[in-house]
Amino acid sequence: MNNPARSFGADFKTETVRLYLRHTWTTTMSSSLYRDTLHTVYTHDGISGYGEGAPIIRYHEDSEGARKAAESMRDYLLGADPMQFSKIMQDVFRHVEDNWAAKAAVDISLMDWVGKKLGVPLYSYFGLDPKDAPLTTFSIGIDTPEVTKQKVQEAHDYPILKVKVGLDTDEETIGAVRAVSSKPLRVDANEGWKDKEEAVRKISWLEKQGVELIEQPLPASMIEETRWVRERVRIPIIADESCRRASDIPKLKDAFDGVNIKLDKSGGILEAYRMIYFAKSLGMKTMLGCMVSSSVSVTAAAHLSPLVDYADLDGNLLVTNDPFRGVLVELGKLVLPTGPGLGLNANDSPSWKGES
Repeated sequence: MNNPARSFGADFKTETVRLYLRHTWTTTMSSSLYRDTLHTVYTHDGISGYGEGAPIIRYHEDSEGARKAAESMRDYLLGADPMQFSKIMQDVFRHVEDNWAAKAAVDISLMDWVGKKLGVPLYSYFGLDPKDAPLTTFSIGIDTPEVTKQKVQEAHDYPILKVKVGLDTDEETIGAVRAVSSKPLRVDANEGWKDKEEAVRKISWLEKQGVELIEQPLPASMIEETRWVRERVRIPIIADESCRRASDIPKLKDAFDGVNIKLDKSGGILEAYRMIYFAKSLGMKTMLGCMVSSSVSVTAAAHLSPLVDYADLDGNLLVTNDPFRGVLVELGKLVLPTGPGLGLNANDSPSWKGES
C-alpha cells in the first residue's frame, strides 16, 4: 500500500489483550484457560474507534502475528480519509495477505469511528431495526459430564444452548445436558467427525435429542461428503469452517442449508454484511457467530444481527475480564446499544485505548 501523508491528529494503536475464561474452553481443536485477542484504536479528528480481532490456531493465526499485520497497515491508515472506509478495506484486503483477524480489528475500529462521526449506531447506519435482533445461543464447551451439567445449570437464563461435540464422548455430553435441561439445542462438531457414515449416525441420533441444527459435521474440505450427509438427515446443516468469505458461499449451496459468518474469519463488518446478503440471495440460512472475544467484536457482529436467522454471539459472556460493555443479553435476547458507532462503554482504561 502507498504511504500517503499523515492526517492531522490521526493515530492508530494496537495491543494484545488476554481474556480469561470462566471455564476451560474445549472444542475438537484445542483447550484453553484464556484467549489472546488483538485490540485496535483508530483516532481521527478527536474521535476514537475501537476494534478487535480474535485469531485462532485453526486458521494459522495468533495474536502476535495479528498485531504485526495490523501495525503494517498503520502508515496507510494514518494518511487515509476514514470516511472512505470501503476503499480503505479494499486496499487492505488487496495488499495484506491472510491475517483476517487483524483485518477485522481494523475494519471494526473504522466502522466504530464512522458511526461516532455520523452520530448513529451502526445498526442505524445499515438501516436495521434493533428490535429484530434474534435470540442468541449460549455455548457449552466439551467437558466431563458433571462439569457439563454445571455449565448448563449456570446458563439457566438462556433459552437456547449450543453444545460442542465431535469426539467419542458426544453421547455422554448430550446425555449430561439432557439430564438437567430440556431446552432446544444446537450443536457444533467443529469438523470432528471424519467420515460421512459416522456423521449420519451421529446426526440421526442428535435429531432424537431435540437438536435443531448441526454446524460443520465434517472437515471443511469434505463438501461432497457433506452433500451426501445432507440428503440423509432432517435437521439443517450449517457451514462454519467451510465458509470464511463471500467467495466460499456458491460452492456450499447444495451441501449446506446455511452459513455461520464470523467477523474474525471474514475480515470484519463490511465483508460479513456482504456475506449475509450473498447467502440470502442463494436461499441459504444465515448465522452470525463469534470467537471467544470481548464485547468489542461481539457487539460489532450484533449490530448486523437483525439481518440473520440465527445468532451465536456469546464469546464475551465466556470471559471474566471483558474490558468493555456493549451488547447485552436479556433472557437470550440480544439488546443492542443505543450509542453511536458500536456503542461501547469501557470497564477500565488501559493507556492504549486513546480518547473516546
